[in-house]
Amino acid sequence: MRTILLIMSTETTTQTRPPFHLAIPVHDIEAARQFYGEVLGFGRGRSDDRWTDWDMEGHQVVTHQVDNHTNAVAGHNPVDGKMVPVPHFGLVLEVDRFQELAARLTEAGTDFVIEPYVRFEGTPGEQWTMFFLDPSGNALEFKAFRDLGQLFAV
Repeated sequence: MRTILLIMSTETTTQTRPPFHLAIPVHDIEAARQFYGEVLGFGRGRSDDRWTDWDMEGHQVVTHQVDNHTNAVAGHNPVDGKMVPVPHFGLVLEVDRFQELAARLTEAGTDFVIEPYVRFEGTPGEQWTMFFLDPSGNALEFKAFRDLGQLFAV
């Protein structure tokens, strides 16, 4: 279990949060292994012929090969003038880690749905964000806040 230090307003609290588990469909398990392992750099856990566990910064994401899998994006929703793919999943990272991942994805030739940029600049909730698809069309978003206390700011 991971301990995460959260800073909210002027108060510092330590909370232990359980890791989440998410299973997603892929059409090609080998392409998923290359993408999640080599491109994203996630640690590989247990696996079988048709599935693989991934350590997504302490969370468990499992890619399952599903025959006849089609694009997982159901639609798009406008946010900050951009069309955001839905559904999507990802992590809230520290800014330095976000920048490292953005550079890694760019270097790998990732075709971003929404390239890395600062969203909601100068307002509560200001954040770095980027969206891209895995080889099976699953949408991922990674974001970062300079002030994690703004995560749920209104």
